[in-house]
Amino acid sequence: MPECPRHACNEDELVTQVQALLADPVHQANPLREPLAHLLACNQVHQAQLHRLIRISDGYQYISRRQQENLEQQYERQLHRLEKIARISDRYQNSLRELSETLKQASLHDPLTSLGNRRFLMERLTQETERANRKASPYTLAILDVDRFKTVNDRFGHEAGDTVLCSIANAIADALREYDVCGRWGGEEFLILMPETPLDFALQIAQRVTQSIKAIRFEFLDTRISASVGLSTYCLGERFSDTLNRADAALLRAKVDGRDRIEA
Repeated sequence: MPECPRHACNEDELVTQVQALLADPVHQANPLREPLAHLLACNQVHQAQLHRLIRISDGYQYISRRQQENLEQQYERQLHRLEKIARISDRYQNSLRELSETLKQASLHDPLTSLGNRRFLMERLTQETERANRKASPYTLAILDVDRFKTVNDRFGHEAGDTVLCSIANAIADALREYDVCGRWGGEEFLILMPETPLDFALQIAQRVTQSIKAIRFEFLDTRISASVGLSTYCLGERFSDTLNRADAALLRAKVDGRDRIEA
């Protein structure tokens, strides 16, 4: 009596057992042999198709993962690129703001003395005129002209003249109050704006300024530098150009009357 085969514990063992039974001559006449052989062949075809589908599925999953990784990498690269562009844009905008501020400051200041220039002074005059009318508190203007400055340029050259002008500018600024405004009006002329200041007090400030200028010493000069000043107080409601004209006329009187004087 033939030995009963043991039960297979997995599919591969089962297939091996079936193949062994089909190959055994003892079972050649068994009516189940042909259906079993057909079933085994169908199973092998199905297994091959299943493995093929699994490989295709694995391939698609691999491609999908690669595409997803590529998309993530592309997203990261694009994000880094945008962050870099944003940083560059921020730096560019900051540079533009700094450049704009630098240009603005340069357009309002005299390159030689670093004081405000004529444009700066005109803007401040406009602002102070509006404030004076609003608060009913007039300001006083002083136009200062360096005496015989042309002689300095003619004798010692323009470089020496520039040195004198810079020293005078510093002396004027040091003698003024914190809220007074001073600028180079043109050439060797300086304009001083004294907010909310009556004429008598402005006269004291002008005297302090002229004394500060006289205190300057230069090795190449054998005489002291002096200045003439014309003062004028703003009249409420008038144009500031009228105040400037009066100060200019006072300056002319000071120079005609011998220079080194203050006229109001």
